Amino acid sequence: NNDTEDEERLWRDLIMERVTKSADACLTAVNIMTSPNMPKAVYIEDVIERVIQYTKFHLQNTLYPQYDPVYRVDPHGGGVLSSKAKRAKCSTHKQRVIVMLYNKVCDIVSSLSELLEIQLLTDTTILQVSSMGITPFFVENVSELQLCAIKLVTAVSNF
Repeated sequence: NNDTEDEERLWRDLIMERVTKSADACLTAVNIMTSPNMPKAVYIEDVIERVIQYTKFHLQNTLYPQYDPVYRVDPHGGGVLSSKAKRAKCSTHKQRVIVMLYNKVCDIVSSLSELLEIQLLTDTTILQVSSMGITPFFVENVSELQLCAIKLVTAVSNF
């Protein structure tokens, strides 16, 4: 039984290492695109869309469930609890790697708002960005992300 727990922990660590490296890659790409005096060839639509997909995926599947228990799925298929009951049972302790990912995603969201001021994006990309900017206001315990989302929504509305 101990071997199984160690193996699970190692897999979890490996997965979170890859998720963190992917967040670093997204952040690097967006930082390059938002640097001053960048040529138009740097703004690759596919890269921008993948950064947005990565960010939305980890917001919905990793960060929101960690910070707001209402977004957690019961793996045992237990009874339906109200949102107040879920929040009451929640612990506030977060793993260090989750907090690092949260901070990187906040930086990505903030950088995307800067990118919107620099580069014209397609309508479908704008729809993805706007949904990513509005969702944090329905999640509790993500105040830094909400501040970044305000900046993003403002950039979208100015678009």
